[in-house]
Amino acid sequence: MATPSTVIFHNGTVILPDRTLANGVVVCRGERIRAVGRRGRTAMPPDATLVDARKGFISPGFVEIHTHGGDGADFMDGTPEAVRTVNRAHARHGTTSILPTTTVGSRAQIEALLDASKTVRDEWRINDGARVRGVHLYGPYFAKEKLGAHPLHGYRAPKPAEFRSFFDAGMIRVATCAAELPGAEAFYREARRRGYLVTCGHSNASWTEMERGYRAGMRHVDHFWCAMSSIQSLIERFGTPMQGSMEQFVLAREEMSTEVIADGYHLAPELLDFAFVQKGPKRLCLVTDSNRAMDMPPGRYRIGPRTNGRLFQSNGKVGLIGGMLASSIQGMDVMVRNMKKLTRATVAEAVRMASLTPAERARIARDVGSLEPGKQADVLVLDQELRIQRVFLAGQEFSKT
Repeated sequence: MATPSTVIFHNGTVILPDRTLANGVVVCRGERIRAVGRRGRTAMPPDATLVDARKGFISPGFVEIHTHGGDGADFMDGTPEAVRTVNRAHARHGTTSILPTTTVGSRAQIEALLDASKTVRDEWRINDGARVRGVHLYGPYFAKEKLGAHPLHGYRAPKPAEFRSFFDAGMIRVATCAAELPGAEAFYREARRRGYLVTCGHSNASWTEMERGYRAGMRHVDHFWCAMSSIQSLIERFGTPMQGSMEQFVLAREEMSTEVIADGYHLAPELLDFAFVQKGPKRLCLVTDSNRAMDMPPGRYRIGPRTNGRLFQSNGKVGLIGGMLASSIQGMDVMVRNMKKLTRATVAEAVRMASLTPAERARIARDVGSLEPGKQADVLVLDQELRIQRVFLAGQEFSKT
């Protein structure tokens, strides 16, 4: 049996969950991190391979819990080839752990995504890019008036026979359902029982409906301010008196977490900063919510399955359907840089929201999300502007070309 190789990251600032460590080193042996500390105080085996950070940052790999595609493919295409294409694209942007995310589609299409994701997870090789850590069952349980850019047909209320079959596939880590739909509470209770992050999204729920969902186990809201209820939308639904919306409920409950798309096109800087200040780095996740147009030239693409997904236009900066936003086309590295540049978040906090916080919420932090001994050796080398220089998955370097 071959002796595991030792790789040492040095000559950079190590990004820890709550601070940065100047002149730090990260020692990895085989697929695991062995030690993290300052140079001169941490043992460095003489036969190790040295990775020079060139005065930049040594960061944990990013953890993506909400994304649909990239490089021309969508997870809903439902093939291992499509999953690998998306995962390679996200790895180029620093994502080392990923949850393929469903959208509105038929039962067969969602089952194909689950099967393809399992195949890629079980057969993973370094050239496959980001590792599948589970699936985010995001669609099809959306409210009609909050579909956003997702397919206009196939959204539905959750039925136990269907969602239990999805759950029984053994791949789900995050499960979304609009709180006002018939059957939502049963969905939430079953998802909570199985240990998932239970979330409300694409919903026009009132405070009362959110409260019922919370009691059933819901603890997260997808992409804050996007395709979610507002006081105005609830006036249109219920009339007066005005009712609290998803926004107020999330801000009022400490345990509730949420996520932002920090691509610079979905939310203005003041909203990003507001979300950060109100929820903090332990309850705010960065997600890309990217579609198949990420890393592709401007043009027309489909959200969801290639065969019948909804058409949208990429202008090279963001996806659009008419004047409506249609998911992002940016990677996680862009989200991290924007949070550092546009909000009060420190480097450590911006990276935490893209790594340890989503890992904690999806219950995979025992293995990934931070640079700690015993965890997977998923390590990024970033320059001083937080641009990706090198990507390592399980101690092996991933080629970005």
